[in-house]
Amino acid sequence: MTGSHAEFQELHRWLMDGLDTTREIQDEEIYELIDNLLLEKTSGRYRSLSRRDELRTELFNAVRKLDILQELVDNDEVTEVMVNGLDGIFIERSGRVMRWNKRFYSREKIEDLVQSIAGRSNRIVNATVPIVDARLENGARVNIVLPPVALNGPIITIRQFPKNPISMRQLVAWGAVTQEAVDFLRNLVIAGYNIFISGGTGSGKTTFLNALSDFIPKDERIITIEDNAELQIQGVANLVRLEARKENTQGEHAISIRDLIRSSLRMRPDRVIVGEVRGEETIDMIQAMNNGHDGSLSTGHGNSPRDMLARLETMVLMGIELPVSAVRRQIASGIDILVHLGRMRDKSRKVLEIVEITGYRYETEEILTNTLFEFEEGKRGGDKLDGKLVKKAELMQTKKLERAGII
Repeated sequence: MTGSHAEFQELHRWLMDGLDTTREIQDEEIYELIDNLLLEKTSGRYRSLSRRDELRTELFNAVRKLDILQELVDNDEVTEVMVNGLDGIFIERSGRVMRWNKRFYSREKIEDLVQSIAGRSNRIVNATVPIVDARLENGARVNIVLPPVALNGPIITIRQFPKNPISMRQLVAWGAVTQEAVDFLRNLVIAGYNIFISGGTGSGKTTFLNALSDFIPKDERIITIEDNAELQIQGVANLVRLEARKENTQGEHAISIRDLIRSSLRMRPDRVIVGEVRGEETIDMIQAMNNGHDGSLSTGHGNSPRDMLARLETMVLMGIELPVSAVRRQIASGIDILVHLGRMRDKSRKVLEIVEITGYRYETEEILTNTLFEFEEGKRGGDKLDGKLVKKAELMQTKKLERAGII
C-alpha cells in the first residue's frame, strides 16, 4: 500500500466517522467536513495545494460519487472503463485499451460501489443475482458481474457515451461513412423505410442509430424502447422513452422489452425505436414493422448482414413457434434496409455494407437481398486503414420514396 493511499484511507475513515448518516447530507456539508478534516489532521506533514485539492476531490468522490472511477467517468476521452476486481482497472481511450495507474485496494470498496451503482438504477445485485445491467446519471451503461460467477472478484464494465450525440456530419468527417451514403439514408428515414443496424460489440451501433434518428421528421410521435436507456434522440417534442424493468427480489413484477413493445403499439406511435433486440422480443418488433409503423429502427449483434438475418430468425423462433419459411417471410416483409457496421483493425468504426431486403423466394425459402453500398479496402500498409464505402447498386424497392414525394 502506497503512502498516499494510506493517507487517503486514514482521512476517509475519519470522514466517515464524522458523517451523520441518519439524515440527508448536502454536498456543501460534505465539502465543509472535508475541508475541516484536511486542516485538523495534518499531523505536522506538509501538503501542497495541488495535493490538498486532489485529496478533497478523492474524498468527496468516495462518499458521494464513484470513488476513484469518477475522474474516468468525467473524462470525455475515456469510452470504456473495465474494473477486473482487485487485479486492476483498464480503460479504452481513442480506441486503445490500456491499464490505468490506479486500482482498488479492497474488495469491500468495490462491493460498496457496486451496490451504490445498482441502487441508483433501482437494480438488485448480490450472490443470488450476480449479473445486472444499470446506468449512471450521465447515461453511461454499466454491466456488473459478482462472485461466484466472477472468479477474480467484482467486475464492473462502464460504456461511456458522448455528452453531445455524435452527428452524421462527424461520422462522415471521421471516414465512418460517405456523404453519398448519408444522403441516401436520410431519404430512406424520411420516407419511412424500416432500418435495422447490425454489427459486433463496440462497432458503434447505438451511436449510428442516434445519428440516423436525427433525420426523423420532428413532428412525428416517437417511442423508444430499451433494456437500459441509452438513446439520445434530439429535437423531437413528442417523444416517449420506455425502459425495461428487472424482477424484484421475489422474482416478480418484471417488465420486459416484449411488454413494452406491445404496450407501445397502443400509444399511437408514428415510429418505434427498439434500442437492441436480443431474444424473443424480436417477433414483436418485426410485427410492429409489419403493422403500419413504417420508419421503425432497431439494432442487433451480427457478424454480417446474412448472419444478422439468420440470427433474427433464431430470435423470432425464441418467441413464437412458426415454420422457418413463415419467419423468413415476416422478416423480409418487415425490414427494408440492413446497415452493417464493423470495427476495423486500426480500431476505427465504419459502415461496411448497406443492404436492401428485396423480398422472399418461395421456391428456395430464401430472403432476397440487394447490396447497395459496400466498403472496399484500399492499399495495405501503415496504421490507418485505407478504403471507402462504394455504391454497388440502385435501390429496387422505391414505393415509399415515391409516396413521400422524394423521387
